[in-house]
Amino acid sequence: MDRSPSKSFGLDLLRTAEAAAIAGGRWMGLGRKKEADAASTDAMYSEFRKLDIAGTIVVGEEGRSERHSLDLGVAVGNGRGPELDVVVDPIDGSNLLAQGRPGAIAVVGVAPRGAMWTPPHARYMEKIVVDREVAPALVSECMDAPPAWTLALIGRVKKKPIRDLVVFVLDRPRHQELIEEIRTAGARVMLRIDGDIAGALLAASPDHDGVDVLMGIGGVNEGVVAACAVKAVRGAMLGRLAPQSDEEREHLARENVDLKAILTQDELVSSDKAFFAATGVTDGPLLAGVRYRGREVRTESIVLRGETGTRRTVRAEYIIEDTPGESS
Repeated sequence: MDRSPSKSFGLDLLRTAEAAAIAGGRWMGLGRKKEADAASTDAMYSEFRKLDIAGTIVVGEEGRSERHSLDLGVAVGNGRGPELDVVVDPIDGSNLLAQGRPGAIAVVGVAPRGAMWTPPHARYMEKIVVDREVAPALVSECMDAPPAWTLALIGRVKKKPIRDLVVFVLDRPRHQELIEEIRTAGARVMLRIDGDIAGALLAASPDHDGVDVLMGIGGVNEGVVAACAVKAVRGAMLGRLAPQSDEEREHLARENVDLKAILTQDELVSSDKAFFAATGVTDGPLLAGVRYRGREVRTESIVLRGETGTRRTVRAEYIIEDTPGESS
């Protein structure tokens, strides 16, 4: 059996992200994060069942959703196609969605079976993400160097003074020192309460001048998903496990995990034959959010193909059929 999806598979994959976004977008601003997560997860899983793949979830919703349909190890697809690793985040930025804030997206990525690094009981990872212009200059030393050193490196490559650089950082107490160091160096900070994958996409996108680099500690799951996109757009990423609790450290110690190992996007996703798709849920700097008008629904998405570096922006319009019991 062919281990790789067809070159047009990205558009089929996109429908899973669109389904999650459409279902989740109905919960925007209602303050009900769990319900939004559940609706998006169920919609994405249902759409996966229609795909001609034998997929296995290697990074999913375990621990973040009460639904188990997209947890680690779950089989997705109808089993009649290529064997694939699948990574999902039905709502990247579920807090953003619940609060009606911008920047929530639905994302999914696939690669041939065995190509994706599977997190070993790890939850958090330190990350740096840059675009293709800076990619050749990003070295492992950046992970241990002061932020000012890395920012100076990025500034030299981009021919921009540090004061013109923008750094995406999650707004977390653990980042207080990092934020202070970035500001002391003279760069500007884009703080977001959520949306690690969207931040990586902004930093890696060659046509987006609003963010120059992502720095800080975020989810391991989000890191693997983001690596699919970073690799496809020819950006660069460095990642290193950064446990935030004694329990997480103990798990990793029992499994003899090297906490000093620095992984690149090519180690997180080892195959070029990967696909990534994202659909906007709420309006943001990357994608427009879902628009509802009666039974008419409009979405905006991107589809990335790793092998060719192709990026497509897709605007779609759906007519939602009547639901049982709804008057015509």
